[in-house]
Amino acid sequence: MARVRGKDTKPEMIVRRIAHRLGYRFRLHRKELPGTPDLIFPARRKV
Repeated sequence: MARVRGKDTKPEMIVRRIAHRLGYRFRLHRKELPGTPDLIFPARRKV
C-alpha cells in the first residue's frame, strides 16, 4: 500500500496541464475541504 499515490498521479498531471493551458486557475489538494479534492477552481466555486 505504500506505493499507492494520492497526489500528482499521471492522469491528474495531464488534466492540470490541459486546464492551465485553457486559462483555468486552480488550487491543489485543499485539506479543509471534505475528501481533499485534487483541483479546486475558487473563482468558479467548483471542485
